[in-house]
Amino acid sequence: MAKRYYWLKLKADWFSDKRIKKLRSIAGGDTHTIIYLKMMLLSLKDEGKLYFEGVEDSFASEIALALDEDAENVKLTLAFLQRHGLIEIGDDDEYHLTEVPTIIGSETASTIRSRECRERKKQLALEQEVLQCNTNETDCNNLKQICRVERELEIERDKEIEKEGENGIPAPAVYGKFNNIFLSDAEVDGLKAELPDKWEYYIDRLSVHIASSGKQYHNHAATIYKWAQEDTEKAAITGNALKKGIPDYSYSEEDSL
Repeated sequence: MAKRYYWLKLKADWFSDKRIKKLRSIAGGDTHTIIYLKMMLLSLKDEGKLYFEGVEDSFASEIALALDEDAENVKLTLAFLQRHGLIEIGDDDEYHLTEVPTIIGSETASTIRSRECRERKKQLALEQEVLQCNTNETDCNNLKQICRVERELEIERDKEIEKEGENGIPAPAVYGKFNNIFLSDAEVDGLKAELPDKWEYYIDRLSVHIASSGKQYHNHAATIYKWAQEDTEKAAITGNALKKGIPDYSYSEEDSL
């Protein structure tokens, strides 16, 4: 299962909320506010829920133990949160922090790796652009065009990856000579099974084609299968044509104008 990271997405005016301002205004208010924030962080993986497991005599003492905070301060914080509707007590000793479900952010480790890889690739492209512009203005303009197209592709991929991360679906990993081929683990396994000797060749072939042409493809795995099928059909046609002495005029998608 893909490792997932969680965080709080606090609004810019969170500390301006009247309830938070009231919490900070009471004696020891900053301590109570920190306890509230630590409780929210503790509840992230369960969408704002905390549970009394009976390790201590009370829920307040048990939360104090988990947070390394004073039990009396935690008790006072819980009383304030319950009085102002920021925490609700459910069945089976379940405590629900009502604000947390709307401010949770999460992302899989594979999504983070993909984003970091794209950032490294973008930085490398910018460095190459500077070097190229110092030697050849025409090549510089071409490189700028390629970079512009790649940036547009990255924006679209970022949107798709963020959507996949929100749905709990592992984000695709990056492959290819130019780190511009995105495939899920299942898609890679399928390519290995159906194209055992050529799956890496087709990935690099598509990577070079996208980098040089700026074309966009909705599904990289489907494009590879399509090319492999076309190559197989072309090889069959070429073989039959050679037997009959007919010239081969077929072409691949990369060769088309």
